Amino acid sequence: MQMLYDSDSFVVLHLQPDLGLPTQITRSDGSTTPALPRHGFEIVDKRSGKEVYLDGAWAEMFQRQIHAWQHEAPTEEEVEATLEGYASLAQNPVVMH
Repeated sequence: MQMLYDSDSFVVLHLQPDLGLPTQITRSDGSTTPALPRHGFEIVDKRSGKEVYLDGAWAEMFQRQIHAWQHEAPTEEEVEATLEGYASLAQNPVVMH
């Protein structure tokens, strides 16, 4: 887990796959297929106390946004506006485990 962003309003974490996971999956017929490592992003809206987890296509889209930010050096307001859009998807309350 890597923290990518932390402000008064948001926290963004990149959750990467455990490197100890198998690289092959054995199917019921005995054949194997490569295991696809999954990663995702957790966006926590500190104001509402809710979080959203992005994986799959959503994570890939968000990762493209992060790469664009690395080249464009956006303002904090631009980053916060983008995160606000994702935070509107948040349904899960943040809880401690």
